[in-house]
Amino acid sequence: MARFINPFTDVGFKRIFGQEINKDLLIDFLNSLLVGERHITDIRFLDKELLGDTVEDRSCIYDIYCTNEDGEQFIVEMQNRRQHNFRERALYYLSRAVVRQGERGAAWMFDLKAVYGVFFMNFRLDGLPDKLRTDVVLADRDSHDVFTDKMRYVFLQLPSFNKDESECETDFERWIYVLKNMEVLDRLPFKAKKAVFMKLEEIVDIASLSKEDRMKYDEAIKVYRDNLVTEAYARNEGRAEEKLDNARNAKRLGLSSDVISRITGLSIDEINAL
Repeated sequence: MARFINPFTDVGFKRIFGQEINKDLLIDFLNSLLVGERHITDIRFLDKELLGDTVEDRSCIYDIYCTNEDGEQFIVEMQNRRQHNFRERALYYLSRAVVRQGERGAAWMFDLKAVYGVFFMNFRLDGLPDKLRTDVVLADRDSHDVFTDKMRYVFLQLPSFNKDESECETDFERWIYVLKNMEVLDRLPFKAKKAVFMKLEEIVDIASLSKEDRMKYDEAIKVYRDNLVTEAYARNEGRAEEKLDNARNAKRLGLSSDVISRITGLSIDEINAL
């Protein structure tokens, strides 16, 4: 039985990053993400309804909306399943956060604060390179000089992170390692390097959950696992249909059933029935 909660569940993600009493965890993660660029000392959670969220399926998308002491805004999201037009959705939410900063009257001079979107993805996004982190900014196409720093996307493809504990060199990598492996760990590493991981261990220990929170977590983990099964089934169905399409095309080209069977893995009977 797992000792620690699964951070890819609604309850787990919000317990780690969405509680006012434990906001130092989110601050530390954001500082590790933006090391050398920003240093956040405080955050304030904002109402997510301000983003105009219209997504009906909340079983696979969990998000947090906050602002720092300088008025910069952060949308931190965990996405467990591929979603149609995911890039456009990210653009929409960051654009909404920018637009909401507008004020009426001639005195306002478009003094916009930066908006960051941080997207944990428990899958690989089509079209992105096979690496953990992809930062997207508005920049000149030829020179790559940044045009404005007021909108920033950080896509984190967790399946592309394969370092083990001893290979993690930065606090950011340590955070990613812990989040990705939390549910199968017997202890949280890196506590000797940074006290925040000691606090994190206390918060994510399943034994520390109240009876009410444990019931919520049990339901959340059920939803998470149901989604995994649904996703796996959809992938398998897609692969099966692709094999059939390939076999049909091969038959049209005049290939023998024996050759098609070796290429696709389908049986002779399956091929002859097409």
